[in-house]
Amino acid sequence: MHCPFCGTQDTKVIDSRLVADGASVRRRRECNHCHERFTTFETAELIMPRVIKSNGSREPFNEDKLRNGLLRALEKRPVSLEAMEQAINHIKSGLRATGEREISSDVIGNLVMENLKQLDKVAYVRFASVYRSFEDIREFGEEIARLND
Repeated sequence: MHCPFCGTQDTKVIDSRLVADGASVRRRRECNHCHERFTTFETAELIMPRVIKSNGSREPFNEDKLRNGLLRALEKRPVSLEAMEQAINHIKSGLRATGEREISSDVIGNLVMENLKQLDKVAYVRFASVYRSFEDIREFGEEIARLND
């Protein structure tokens, strides 16, 4: 690891800790040359499957799209950012666990709905209304009735 202050390659790890529920490692380092200290984060680089959209086109998985969809559904709801990030990590883990190289956007949508159902029922219905293209109040009622099952 190069020192960000002097560029020397000779640095040593002073402290290591797990962060983000064990998903990454935070390392405190010190340069042996200039003695400056700095922090690095180490995470596993895992390849996400490509997304097959409903029109048949394919695109790389976009975590920002997932996050924005959750943010819209959870807007003004009493759900912490930490809980939302845990849901994102859970969804991504579920996608990787399939072992598939390509995955349907329907599978992603259903995983999002499962996680929103656990986080916040109102956000779940909001997301479902857009995801399933509700056309009238009857469809809202049916979805709410399914929540009680």
